[in-house]
Amino acid sequence: MILSFEDVSLIRNQLTLLQDINWQIKKGEHWGILGLNGAGKSLLLQLITGNLWPTTGKLTVLGQTFGHTSIPELNKRIGWIANHMQTRIPQYESAEKIVLSGKFASFGIYQEYKKSELEQAKEILVQLHAQHLIGKPFQVLSQGEKQIVLIARALISKPELLILDEPCNGLDLFAKEQFLGFINQLMATPEAPTLLFVTHHIDELPASLNQLLMLKQGRIFAQGPLDLLMQPDNLQNFYEQAIQIIPIQENRVAIYPKFD
Repeated sequence: MILSFEDVSLIRNQLTLLQDINWQIKKGEHWGILGLNGAGKSLLLQLITGNLWPTTGKLTVLGQTFGHTSIPELNKRIGWIANHMQTRIPQYESAEKIVLSGKFASFGIYQEYKKSELEQAKEILVQLHAQHLIGKPFQVLSQGEKQIVLIARALISKPELLILDEPCNGLDLFAKEQFLGFINQLMATPEAPTLLFVTHHIDELPASLNQLLMLKQGRIFAQGPLDLLMQPDNLQNFYEQAIQIIPIQENRVAIYPKFD
């Protein structure tokens, strides 16, 4: 079992932010987490990474039950990429050295490293078809290229769980599609970790996902196989307003408000 929430709730200042979360992720599953702004997506991620603690219920991540494990040690097995991380990266550092910094769980390199370790970082970029980024400072990369470098940085520590938090923010239309194609290729590799892909735009969910969790006002609206939850009736109930559903490709749709 990769992850298990059992009757988990999160209460702060007498406000219930997440309520009665029951959710399991099994090995081989790749999940999307979909919810509008304020649905509780970021809070859910902060629980998974131990930045917040459940008020009630039982939470187990990668076989480790919270309250009976070391969170810093657990987080070494999780790769988490969010846009805010880009501001912590030394802008002048080369792509391969940023990748290497993931081995030391730091933003930037502040200790000695072996030449073989730097070659390993370069090899990960090659495997991700991003060898053209080697030697380039972070500050000159496009938004999509920066995301790929951060993913490579996470992969160098061989995580069992990879969390992408709104990874398409700041990408234009073409860069977004290129990035989602990159994710599909990554997930097709035998060594790919379990993926959690978080977004509030349904069209950003990559085709490589096979499960979906739909969050609404701090509660689970629906969960299960992605193709079943993409049915028009379910989406209509989720958004609670008239919508127009446009198929993009297998298991991918775009949604727009439907005006009379």
